[in-house]
Amino acid sequence: MFSRRAFVKNGALALVGTATVPQFLVRSVMAEQATAQANGKKLVVLFQRGAADGLNIVVPYREKNYYAMRPNIAIQPNEVLDLDGQFGLHPAMAPLLPLYQKGHLAVVHAVGSPDTTRSHFDAQDYMESGTPGIKSTQDGWLNRALQAERVDPKAARAFRAVALGTQVPRTLQGRLPAVAVSNVANFSVGNSQGAQATAVSNAFQEMYAGTHDRILSGEGQETFEAVRMLKATDPAHYQPANGVVYPSTSFANSLKQVAQLMKANLGVEAAFADINDWDTHQAQGAVQGRLANRLKEFSEAIACFWNDMGQDAEHITLVTMSEFGRTARQNGTGGTDHGHGNVMFVLGGTIRGGKVYGEWPGLEDHQLNEGRDLAITTDFRQVLAEATQHALGTRDLSQVFPGAKLGQDQYLQFV
Repeated sequence: MFSRRAFVKNGALALVGTATVPQFLVRSVMAEQATAQANGKKLVVLFQRGAADGLNIVVPYREKNYYAMRPNIAIQPNEVLDLDGQFGLHPAMAPLLPLYQKGHLAVVHAVGSPDTTRSHFDAQDYMESGTPGIKSTQDGWLNRALQAERVDPKAARAFRAVALGTQVPRTLQGRLPAVAVSNVANFSVGNSQGAQATAVSNAFQEMYAGTHDRILSGEGQETFEAVRMLKATDPAHYQPANGVVYPSTSFANSLKQVAQLMKANLGVEAAFADINDWDTHQAQGAVQGRLANRLKEFSEAIACFWNDMGQDAEHITLVTMSEFGRTARQNGTGGTDHGHGNVMFVLGGTIRGGKVYGEWPGLEDHQLNEGRDLAITTDFRQVLAEATQHALGTRDLSQVFPGAKLGQDQYLQFV
């Protein structure tokens, strides 16, 4: 049995003006205590939309052809933040270097989709659905991963899957309900007639109103009580831990709200956020410039999130992805065009970080994909599968990534 006193002590929510603990939240706490998937483990997925330039993010600074192909935008050997004597981070990513050095951050290079499309729309769709080359897939890989997880139906939680934004992304679309939140402080819930409810709240209520699942519909009011309790914590005046000050950017605000929701003990298992503007066809820059500014924002926000979560960060697995990389050669306008191979990051308390994973294909002309791009040696689904199995306990990978034929023997062993 969980008393009100025990819940207040062990949870992050303040039960202001609440006489009893809603059964929805009791189930959440019980799940946290009693089920495998709720040992505090959580998965955060970040999407870099627009095709980030992996070659200038994690620089192969020992490759002579890298400098020959990028005379104006290459990061020089004395400018990189060295990782292992072969690769180095872009200097704008300094906030992430300590995480790599402490063994929390792993890098996977020459990774991407086996599909060869150079269309942003198609490539993003394939990566979010987890079925490269197949346009008919209706749901996202992360939604399927949550469905495949071994969960007691009585411990189901409405906040299991959360996306920061105005709509549920392709990655989280599917049979399992997911909620999109653009602003935690304004996530209010109206009455049964919808009075005073925000558009997000209405969408949240409608999502559960039509279900025949007893937990999600018959006891749905407990879900909305949970939201009211979240508001009782005064999220507009949230104070990050450990003196963290998030940058005043949209992406940093998204990660700040992910931290808020996770600390609120609402049973969040998977969270998704994205950051746009990686399509650097023009004026990409080198140490400074458009890409550098984006990388600074990206790195600072992730570092702040990690430090804000404190000890809870030990139970979080965070993975980044982008639809494809960029051409190995710079173009005539000081930028790069749509490419193929790219880089992914995996961050976590139990990640075997401090290492660059993946087979490096090289950057000599004859080693390039179609004579123009970094070749792919690691399927992005291998990375997501290993991270998801570690974070969510998902075992049925054939359901998560149908047709991929992934097995643990193909894992990179970063966990």
